[in-house]
Amino acid sequence: MAVTADHSPLPVPVEPLLEVEVVTLQYKTKHHLVTATYRVGFRVYRGDRFILLGPSGCGKSSLLKGVGGFLKPVEGSIRLNGRTIERPGPDRMMVFQEFDQLLPWKTVKQNVMFPMLASRRCSAREASERAMSYIAKVGLDRFRDVYPHMLSGGMKQRVAIARAMAMEPEILLMDEPFAALDALTRRKMQDELLQLWDDVRFTVLFVTHSIEEAIIVGNRILVLSPHPGQVKAEINSITGAAAEALERRIHGMLFAEETGNAGKPS
Repeated sequence: MAVTADHSPLPVPVEPLLEVEVVTLQYKTKHHLVTATYRVGFRVYRGDRFILLGPSGCGKSSLLKGVGGFLKPVEGSIRLNGRTIERPGPDRMMVFQEFDQLLPWKTVKQNVMFPMLASRRCSAREASERAMSYIAKVGLDRFRDVYPHMLSGGMKQRVAIARAMAMEPEILLMDEPFAALDALTRRKMQDELLQLWDDVRFTVLFVTHSIEEAIIVGNRILVLSPHPGQVKAEINSITGAAAEALERRIHGMLFAEETGNAGKPS
């Protein structure tokens, strides 16, 4: 084992869970070939709450689709646990912002159990036990036999999070999951996500265009430029005391060009 001059062990290097290396993503519309991101790179480590932050159209959701295995890079590579991502898999679960992502004919418990049974990752008994555990973690014990149409928007998002977490994926992908909620419910859901993270310490890749939400939810933030998305900055230290200054700094990065201060973040 390597040691320092004072004979103390050297720190063991931490391997990244997710590696996105010089990734360019494109997709076709009816009339155009759109370049969503250009040579974007970042690394996510186990337990990270990693935020992809930027204006609409900067390729945040495209990056999430790339990590999910739904969009293949035209340049660069995306690796999970050192293996190149080629297709979707149960080691990556996604939560969207839409409220209709639940199966309307299944109860809360049945919705949470469904991916576990469909992927044959566990037996019916284990799926039931896991479902009840994660339903409890998101505070919906009393609603396990309720159908989605009887739930509020925030409750539906809790079910979607419980369903994804019950699969115990390597990384949870969240695409603006609280954007469609009212302001008070959105803030409550952010707090509940952090409480769940404190309990489980999962890894999450979280997309948002809200600077405030990025600072509340994340421990690391990747700031992307307007279309096509390129890396403007990576912020790896977020503290509550400096949150206001950090918000101003990020605002300067994203909107400097509009105010005539391009390249001069505050």
